[in-house]
Amino acid sequence: MKYALVTGGSRGIGRAICVQLAEAGHYVIVNYTSKQDEAEKTLAMIREKGSDGEIMKFDVSNQAEVDAALNGWIEKNPDKTIEILVNNAGIRKDQLLMWMSNEEWNSVLGIGLGGFYNVTRIIIKGMLVKKWGRIVNVVSLSGLKGLPGQTNYSAAKAGVIGATKALSQEVGRRNITVNCVAPGFIKTDMTEGINEKDFKQLIPMARFGTAEEVADAVSYLASDKATYITGQVLSVNGGLYS
Repeated sequence: MKYALVTGGSRGIGRAICVQLAEAGHYVIVNYTSKQDEAEKTLAMIREKGSDGEIMKFDVSNQAEVDAALNGWIEKNPDKTIEILVNNAGIRKDQLLMWMSNEEWNSVLGIGLGGFYNVTRIIIKGMLVKKWGRIVNVVSLSGLKGLPGQTNYSAAKAGVIGATKALSQEVGRRNITVNCVAPGFIKTDMTEGINEKDFKQLIPMARFGTAEEVADAVSYLASDKATYITGQVLSVNGGLYS
């Protein structure tokens, strides 16, 4: 049984990823920031799949919280290694740049890009010792194409894509792969304010995707079937952008 950590795993795409990893037989650590009841629901779904896990509260943008939570877990579990890391946590605070506040910029970058750094720099150490690991970063169409009103979000996701490509070259010799999955329009609470009818005509597959379809891609990249794939960005967007 491999141990997996999914940041932002309590809802939406994160929850679907947790369930997929549980189906693959992994022990899943579900990170959440505030909604413990939703994290508990995800954990119950993991157990329904015949696997097990736990919930872990920390704000990925808060380095002290991340250090305390992850180093504490590592100290309590000296015989275990988190071999699969899915950096999924992220938020949107859309605004035109000329009206964007410092908080809207810093919070989105802090969680999306800073969170990647805070979590990965701790987890990568165990992978290097184990000489095996899978890191999958959930980015976005916005980080590839850029979208108006999302200068902050696009910057965060594009930054993670660049970091993914660099890190993959640093750790490849240790059988650690580092990849991205870039969703397009996916039916989650992050797209509740977007009218599917207005946008599906732009998508060749004429519909929004599901969280489970994104999770399928993440699960594949986290598996033994993707041993020779690293430094890549796998788009899950129905053909909207390639």
